[in-house]
Amino acid sequence: MSTNGSAATRGATGGPGGPRLPDLKPRRLAALGRSELTLLVRNRAALSVALLMPLAMVFFLRATLSANGAAAVGEATVTGGIGTVLLLVVYMNLVSAYVARREELVLKRLRTGEAGDLEILAGTALPAAVLALAQAVVLVLAGVFVLHLRGPQHPVVLVLGVLAGIVLLAGLSALTSAFTRNVESAGLTTLPLLLASMIGSGLFVPADSLPDGVAAVAELLPLSGVMTLVRAGWAGGDAALLAPAATTLAWIAVTVFAVGRWFRWEPRR
Repeated sequence: MSTNGSAATRGATGGPGGPRLPDLKPRRLAALGRSELTLLVRNRAALSVALLMPLAMVFFLRATLSANGAAAVGEATVTGGIGTVLLLVVYMNLVSAYVARREELVLKRLRTGEAGDLEILAGTALPAAVLALAQAVVLVLAGVFVLHLRGPQHPVVLVLGVLAGIVLLAGLSALTSAFTRNVESAGLTTLPLLLASMIGSGLFVPADSLPDGVAAVAELLPLSGVMTLVRAGWAGGDAALLAPAATTLAWIAVTVFAVGRWFRWEPRR
């Protein structure tokens, strides 16, 4: 049986063996990314929110600093803004994208071609990932040059935290899409992780302000490790990074397994 024939007969999910994991071909990834970018540009509502969010955050930061006069507040809000970009641009946007492509049979058609499952998922996520990176850069530059905050003390840690967040949330978006019936219900299925991350992962509510028992649980949330790395990359200091890095890697590993097991390639019936 040919490769294309076997790809067409795998059914709605990845199957017991999980998705195909071929070498990623840059040319195919670029082609898939361009197609997805075209669809994103046509979705004016999603594109407007994605592009205007950094600008709105800059104005919010300026108002915060002028009202409170505390650079620490500005730094915390910049790092929280980066987390918000990851949640809205990568997670929420990609859940809708995966569901829409599934319901339109785009994913099913792509699977009958040469592209492997990982290439299809990564190609769909590529425009959102690039947009999130660009917005994170805008927020960092605005914090330094517009708000006159000190720059990131450990830029490598900051970059690694953002990249890890993109990979993790792209995977979680693919997993969430498996339990999302249509695009209209994506707002409901993404709400639990969005609220849990906003409150428990330290985006805008300091983790040390939570009760001890709640804080211990909050440290295990998917985005908590990422946000610890992002804050450490900006503020520096002697924060222990092994635990948050291990938590993030563990979530990525679990998410990859779950996507291979439960991701749906055909419309829900």
